Amino acid sequence: MLRRSTDTALATDADRAACASLLRDGSRTFHAASRLLPAEAREAATAMYAFCRVADDAVDVDGGRMIALSRLRERLALVYAGKPMALAPDRAFADVVRRFGIPEALPAALLEGFEWDVLGRRYHDFPELCGYAARVAGTVGAMMCLMMGVRSPQALARACDLGVAMQLTNIARDVGEDARNGRLYLPLDWLRAAGIDVDTWMLRPAFTPQLVPVVRRLLEEADVLYARAAAGIRELPASCRPGMEAARVLYAEIGREVERAGYDSVSRRAIVSGWRKAGLVAVAAASSMVPRAQGGWPALRPARYLVDAAVGHDLDLDAAVRRTLDDRVEWLVDLFHRLETRQRDDGALASVERSA
Repeated sequence: MLRRSTDTALATDADRAACASLLRDGSRTFHAASRLLPAEAREAATAMYAFCRVADDAVDVDGGRMIALSRLRERLALVYAGKPMALAPDRAFADVVRRFGIPEALPAALLEGFEWDVLGRRYHDFPELCGYAARVAGTVGAMMCLMMGVRSPQALARACDLGVAMQLTNIARDVGEDARNGRLYLPLDWLRAAGIDVDTWMLRPAFTPQLVPVVRRLLEEADVLYARAAAGIRELPASCRPGMEAARVLYAEIGREVERAGYDSVSRRAIVSGWRKAGLVAVAAASSMVPRAQGGWPALRPARYLVDAAVGHDLDLDAAVRRTLDDRVEWLVDLFHRLETRQRDDGALASVERSA
């Protein structure tokens, strides 16, 4: 049974260190990009990643997946109640949602995407796939945007674009690995149009020329979203732009590696070398300050409710934030009362001294 934290201060330095360790070991690409973020945003992003990673791992094991998902939803509810489980990612994430006013709809959508994985859901067309990607990755982009202090609809829409693009890249990279684990994310109508019998292919996944146009098309869709996301990066604080530009170009480079392999992501897995990452990060840091034209594109249809939730949440902060604000207001009222009392007392004392 998971223990509930009784520490009202929530995260400790040890919790944050544990989250940083999860990030270093779990995602080298995200870790490389996060190093360019300012300390506060990097710490928040690390806590968010740790919670999402632990949640993903919890439902990515054989047996009891729906039970694990139910427990995750319980953990998330406790995070938003300000009473997280006694786990480092939970306490750290609870601090993040309280400090940055992240609506529960965002991580709840993430867990919904995990549920689709548990159910082995397949996607008949690209819009359905985007619905999945919006939940498991667009949510992360929106939360990152909020952690950088930006709540504009355009910036949030572009942040969701970036998350969805990254997920499409991941899918293109992991076609073989996913299939061998019984998972298929490529749109079924694309596969049928390419002449691939899905059930037969899933019995023995192998790279065939018929897969080339499907994987290529997926990467082309991702590239469109990467280009849209580039415009949104300009709406972020200047200190945050290099990190997010680095994330954008590093993930896009994974797609380029898939291309160089002839779109074969079944018999091999695309990896961006360390030296290549270092060069891309340096270029990203410099190019992040170059002005880009704003496209004004609407949010992806599956991501619109995420953007709406994030934009509107600053008008209805979670209970923990409201308590913090109420405390500050109460302190200010008390301060003004004490100052007013002191002024009256000083005035009375001065009157007494004059009459004396």
